[in-house]
Amino acid sequence: MKACSLYSGGKDSNYALHLAFFKGFNIKCLITLKPKRENSWMFHYPMIDYTEYQAKALELPQIRVETSGIKGEELKELRKALELAMERYDIEAVVTGALLSDYQRMNINFVAEELGLAVYSPLWRKNQEEYIRDLVKHGIKALIIEIKTYGLPLKFLGKVIDEKNVNEIIYRARKYGFNPAFEGGEAETFVIDAPLFKYKLKVYGREIIVSEFEGKYVVEKIELIRK
Repeated sequence: MKACSLYSGGKDSNYALHLAFFKGFNIKCLITLKPKRENSWMFHYPMIDYTEYQAKALELPQIRVETSGIKGEELKELRKALELAMERYDIEAVVTGALLSDYQRMNINFVAEELGLAVYSPLWRKNQEEYIRDLVKHGIKALIIEIKTYGLPLKFLGKVIDEKNVNEIIYRARKYGFNPAFEGGEAETFVIDAPLFKYKLKVYGREIIVSEFEGKYVVEKIELIRK
């Protein structure tokens, strides 16, 4: 089945793409929707401009559509993006990295159903601890580029979630009560390597500490390195 993959550059969209590929979907393109404001109802904002490097690493075409970030209007903009994918690549399905958000999943399903597209959401309602462990086991290398929660130390900024880090993240999530998969906005990620990548991304940046419990890893330069 020919499919497009909704793609924000973070761990969820990359892992969903990974699972869809190994499930047998023929991934024809990525769809990236860039909100004009950070508090979008539907789509992720951090690192969205750098997804072009990941598209090159995956050697997949990318459809980029700017969205208003306004509730309701974003569905029209999603529809426009999916229609472009149908026109250019004759897609039959859409892959999503939806984890827990009923609002996000229901609206994607609604728009896709109107267009006659199947929806594949392989991460939906997975156990959050199992999910983040599986992500690491499958070789998805997610860089933590923002932290906004009590209990997750700022030492993780600019670090890849690996086997050692994932154990500490889960331990701290249990202790301090945050979601270990960061679905509550506790942290943001940017994938720099994965099994489907033909290139890995070398990222250069710097840390900005906002407060005791909030910080960002600001990316200043990215290089693509052939694997």
